[in-house]
Amino acid sequence: MNQPPSKPAADASPEHLSGTVESIVFRNDETGYSVVSIRLPQDRRAARMREELVTVVGTCAAIWEGEELRAEGEWEYHPAHGRQFHARRITCITPTSTEGIRRYLSSGMIKGIGPKLAERIVNAFGEETLEVIDNASGRLCTVEGIGESRRKLIKESWTEQRGIREIMIFLQSHGIGTAKASRIYRQYGADAIAIVKRNPYRLCEDVWGIGFKTADRIALSVGIPHDSEIRARAGLIYTLVTEAEEGGHCFTVDADLLLHAQELLDISIEILADALTAELEKGTLVREENRIYLRDIHHAEFRSAAKLTRLLDAKRAFTPIDADRAIAWAEQKMGFSLEAMQREAISNAIRSKVSIITGGPGVGKTTIIRALTEIFKARRLIIRLAAPTGRAAKRMAEATRTEAQTIHRLLKYNPAINGFEFGADNPLAGDCFILDETSMVDIRLMDQFLQALPDSATLILVGDIDQLPSVGPGNVLRDLIASKVIPACKLNMIFRQDITGLIVRNAHRINRGETFELSKGESDFYFVETAEPETIIARTVEAMKNRIPKKFHFDPLQDVQVLTPMRKNLLGTENLNEVIQAAFNPTGPSLTRGTTRFRVKDRVMQLRNNYDKEVYNGDIGFIQAVDEEDRSMVVLFDGKPVVYTQNELDELVLAYACSIHKSQGSEYPAVIVLMHTQHYKLLQRNLLYTAITRGKKLVMVIGSSKAVYIAVKANQVQERRTTLSQRLTPA
Repeated sequence: MNQPPSKPAADASPEHLSGTVESIVFRNDETGYSVVSIRLPQDRRAARMREELVTVVGTCAAIWEGEELRAEGEWEYHPAHGRQFHARRITCITPTSTEGIRRYLSSGMIKGIGPKLAERIVNAFGEETLEVIDNASGRLCTVEGIGESRRKLIKESWTEQRGIREIMIFLQSHGIGTAKASRIYRQYGADAIAIVKRNPYRLCEDVWGIGFKTADRIALSVGIPHDSEIRARAGLIYTLVTEAEEGGHCFTVDADLLLHAQELLDISIEILADALTAELEKGTLVREENRIYLRDIHHAEFRSAAKLTRLLDAKRAFTPIDADRAIAWAEQKMGFSLEAMQREAISNAIRSKVSIITGGPGVGKTTIIRALTEIFKARRLIIRLAAPTGRAAKRMAEATRTEAQTIHRLLKYNPAINGFEFGADNPLAGDCFILDETSMVDIRLMDQFLQALPDSATLILVGDIDQLPSVGPGNVLRDLIASKVIPACKLNMIFRQDITGLIVRNAHRINRGETFELSKGESDFYFVETAEPETIIARTVEAMKNRIPKKFHFDPLQDVQVLTPMRKNLLGTENLNEVIQAAFNPTGPSLTRGTTRFRVKDRVMQLRNNYDKEVYNGDIGFIQAVDEEDRSMVVLFDGKPVVYTQNELDELVLAYACSIHKSQGSEYPAVIVLMHTQHYKLLQRNLLYTAITRGKKLVMVIGSSKAVYIAVKANQVQERRTTLSQRLTPA
């Protein structure tokens, strides 16, 4: 049989199948799509003369090994996988046999129980095992290896899994997968179903990873009217959030907001206008003239401008420093002379309460930070160094031999107050604050940073305005320079290069709209021309595996970062990570989320700020340990171990390859940058410039010269709708 038979008609009577789940071949936690192997009952096998194990394919809310599965559907033939039962509906039932219970507990469903302990528990309680866990968990302490703490963990996990399953069954028809259902349960507990039915739009605000479209689908299916006020108001908020998250805008014009919301919701303008009025009265949104802001973004802009004005006007806590004498002293201490623009930048920083230093790679920004740190130290001033990412903070610390922290760690997030410990009411101690990589700081984070500074502080902002702007809303560094209220110095003389050094030169060439300069001999910059996506992938893996380690002696897993513009398609991060993992780390203990397997030594990236774990969006780590029994793993972030449970894996992605946007603020010994016309919509000069400037010692661009040309010539940087500059500029 070479071709699958035609599928039965939709109205054909379905067949029924039942058995015990032997193994889960594949499971997508986001969609619930599963491929499972089940063991048929003895009488079923004899009656139908079938094999002992059969494959069932379908969608279900949750499934575990050892459960009894009932399915209705029809048999089909798959060309690659053979005969399968395609289920229209799958129902899973808690097992009753001792063998089924043993496999059920061994599956990793219950924290604290692995295969060996499951065996001992079932040996002790037999068919009563699940009843004991449910209603008499104290008896578990009679089993070897179970003390009070493990008993408590088992009981809590059992209760949580039962709650999650009930929620999953409710949410499955609304397209909510296991991972999101788990987060809903953790947020709302036993009240989850009631809350979701009453106002599904709360999910957008309360549960990470659930957006408006998912909540809207649930809302309509549970009977919330299409043209209801609650839907209109939620749609307006979503439209503004999208503007901020996808476009980096701080506001939108009221007419545009209503129009975009109408396109999204298919609701009359009159209903939307009433909803807008209601949200303005509630204070969720703020209107200035015809501009509409999310409240927190409006407050962030307003407060940032006010704080900067206070900083500029307030007196310093220390006596003035003679800039010329200080610069001469710093030159003598560092053992070299500074260029005229560098001296001007240092002079601005010494004489002004707030100043800006900007410029591309190799122009001496780090040297200036070092000089300023030496000068302030000599005056015995309290210096605080900060950056938006851990890698950037580490670079500052290494260059200045002074402690540097990420902004989040500097401000100290406290879960008990759901906010930072340091702010306007509890300012940081310090005389001089230097913030590096300012171009990637959005308006919300800048506001929080500024509020924590004492008015007497001196503030120096350092960054590169030619890089990609912040992922979040705002265009802070450009806005501050445009205001002309804050002294700014742009450095343009290149220092960091040698005879074969092309990374820095090519970065500046790109900024001028020129294509790469290449060397025929030894170099730190290479371009590999190829137009076929499959060939690009093959050459990327080959370069990581052979060429770069052999020629340049870099560790491919620790030192080499692949950068690409997009997440989707063949040359997107998702496919590249799968391919690179298969080439470098294909086997070993693992945990699975959706289609991704996480293994020891994998490079991973954090996707959201997790203040409890003190890891933040964009942080890169390496998996140190995987515990398949406890369904947990340990990730090292800059030497700090962080534990993740199975339900928390959706906060991580593989990071052998990452998007260029996500690489901002980071620097790697070697980068491989992929450029192809597949990425046409994102090909921009500042994108390619940002990618190349991530490489410290080696940059290899693999792709088509056409794509590179498009990127170099595309310099129409999208303007962001912000008002920070106007708020700073006197009327």
